[in-house]
Amino acid sequence: MYANTHEKFESRVDERSVEEKAIDDWLPITSSRKAKWWYSAFHNVTAIVGAGVLGLPYAMSQMGWGPGVSVLVISWIVTLYSLWQMVEMHEMVPGKRFDWYHELGQHAFGEKLGLWIVVPQQLIVEVGVDIVYTITGGQSLKKFHDLVCEDCKDIKLTYFIMIFASVHFVLSQLPNFNSISGVSLAAAVMSLSYSTIAWGASVEKGVQADVQYGYRSDSRAGTIFNFFSALGTIVFAYGGHNIEMEIQATMPSTPEKPSKKPMWRGVVVAYIVIAICYFPVALIGYWMFGNAVEENILLTLQKPKWLIAMANMFVVVHLIGSYQVCSKFLLLTD
Repeated sequence: MYANTHEKFESRVDERSVEEKAIDDWLPITSSRKAKWWYSAFHNVTAIVGAGVLGLPYAMSQMGWGPGVSVLVISWIVTLYSLWQMVEMHEMVPGKRFDWYHELGQHAFGEKLGLWIVVPQQLIVEVGVDIVYTITGGQSLKKFHDLVCEDCKDIKLTYFIMIFASVHFVLSQLPNFNSISGVSLAAAVMSLSYSTIAWGASVEKGVQADVQYGYRSDSRAGTIFNFFSALGTIVFAYGGHNIEMEIQATMPSTPEKPSKKPMWRGVVVAYIVIAICYFPVALIGYWMFGNAVEENILLTLQKPKWLIAMANMFVVVHLIGSYQVCSKFLLLTD
């Protein structure tokens, strides 16, 4: 069986045309298959953990303790399980690697239908996420500016968005996905840092004297609406699975050492970091402020200003890395 698998694997490589080899050498994913398991770890942290973590205490306030904790835990388990499935599917056909989502879609639904089902959805997600990152990055830059320079002239948000976007004119020149590993690592560290600041500053403030944990809405309809709104917030916070195939594609793979082993190791480490980021922010933030918490917990934490300003800058650095991770894959669906 091993011999047959090895033969099929070699056959897959040899059957590629000169044009296919040239395309693989050019694309930012397959041009360098030298990634290690820790690349998977911080790429996944960068892709999944985003500024959405700062909205988890607000989501908790919309759901309440019981439903909120349950949804947080279930989301963590379900998304980890779905990631495991994708890691396994990457090489489920002996001798073939599904380097991109559309290849998996074509295998499941056919050459043409698979493209029509997968590519439009992936483009909508990637473009939409990058738009959100650009706006949020500009907002965090403006918040940083306003905190460190209160007497300065007010600058429109549009200019901060342009500043954030201009950084990517430089970073977009990097040739392949592995070349942005340093940026992705910095982004992963920043996500852990501003999450720690968020729950650490909350602990410092302590439980507020007039804290309330009841439902935010007095009506049944409003409570139901808030529940689904919070559910959307939590689901968005656990996003990032749309680039799992491509992350695994950067890893070397042979019949003896398939890429799924280092990829899964990195995923497990990433999900431990994700739990460290998400659960303290969500639970401690809600515990300290209850229904008074705002949609972004950094807005609730007004002091100390230098710490909140630093957290906003950490968000900017993280979003720069997240934007690069997502934007590299837009080339794959052109």
